[in-house]
Amino acid sequence: MATFLPARPPRQFLGALRRRPDVPVTPFAMPDDASPDSGAPARRSTVVAAAIYDDGRRTASYTRLAEAFRALRERPGGMAWIGLERPDETELMSLAREFDLHPLAVEDAIQAHQRPKIERYGDTLFVVLRAATYLDAEETVEFGELHLFVGPDFVVTVRHGASPDLAAVRGRLEEDRQMLARGTEAVLYAVLDAVVDGYAPVVAGLENDVDEIESEVFGGDPEVSRRIYELSREVVDFQRAVRPLQGVLASLTKGSARYDVDPELQASLRDVTDHLTEVADRVESFRAALRDILTVNATLVAQRQNEEMKHLSEVSIQQGEEVKKISGWAAILFAPTLVGTVYGMNFDQMPELHWAYGYPAALVAMAGVSVGLFRVFRWKRWI
Repeated sequence: MATFLPARPPRQFLGALRRRPDVPVTPFAMPDDASPDSGAPARRSTVVAAAIYDDGRRTASYTRLAEAFRALRERPGGMAWIGLERPDETELMSLAREFDLHPLAVEDAIQAHQRPKIERYGDTLFVVLRAATYLDAEETVEFGELHLFVGPDFVVTVRHGASPDLAAVRGRLEEDRQMLARGTEAVLYAVLDAVVDGYAPVVAGLENDVDEIESEVFGGDPEVSRRIYELSREVVDFQRAVRPLQGVLASLTKGSARYDVDPELQASLRDVTDHLTEVADRVESFRAALRDILTVNATLVAQRQNEEMKHLSEVSIQQGEEVKKISGWAAILFAPTLVGTVYGMNFDQMPELHWAYGYPAALVAMAGVSVGLFRVFRWKRWI
């Protein structure tokens, strides 16, 4: 089953977060910056990585947001790439003041639980992605949410979940200085490529589950209906991550020509779009296959129930025939028993008691009644 993020915190409007000259930038310290005498617990830093790049080369790394802000201002033409994991409102407000982020986008990044989308606020793109990981042991899909703020000279990634592995994305880009030198759009496309590539193992895992369910359906497993339903929910959740992302890539494709994006990046975007289209087609085929499997399973269950009802009916009919035979023979034996019981009461005054032919007459009467009943039951096919 799908693994979802924690419940949303109470919704709060962040208010105006525009940078103003008279508003100082709030520094954020790592845990070892907490004073041991203050008595306050050290706050967990959500800054996973903060680096400044110049012409595709990392020039400096920082553990404090304030230092990264200062370094970016001192290096015109540089690019900042800041990675955060589940940041709190205060940190995002600091970023909003520094990079002039829109309050609605910041609020979405704090609340999380967004569907994939892309929004433009001035010179800044706000992109929401949903990464997916297939957990083979549990046979479930785990989802993570990723928010990106992409500006002319900065990229801020806000991760809610374990995937994707942005450290690997950063490492690959830093090895390809030519690509990284293309700026913040190169980072965006690299993250998109990592998210879409992460869908491939999920598709393979779901395909294997569908194949197993097909075997279980025809194997008569009684628990297969529950598994079909659970896998259908996994596929639907996965489709909710994939389908809106197609719209995001379509918007980026349209904007590439408008904003004169590097041709190499446009080619990379088309490649990512092709991979995502293939994933979307596979996911849709899984939904169709599961619908067919569910229909076949319902048909097979109905057939098995009909066969069971038929068997029960045959047993009931057979039992009825046996009851008829028993009832018929009981009636045949009852007639002579009744005559013998009447004449065995030893009363002095009884008809034909002292008649010389009374005994033979009683035997003939008992035999005649028995033969008559036998013929009647035989005619009715009871015996």
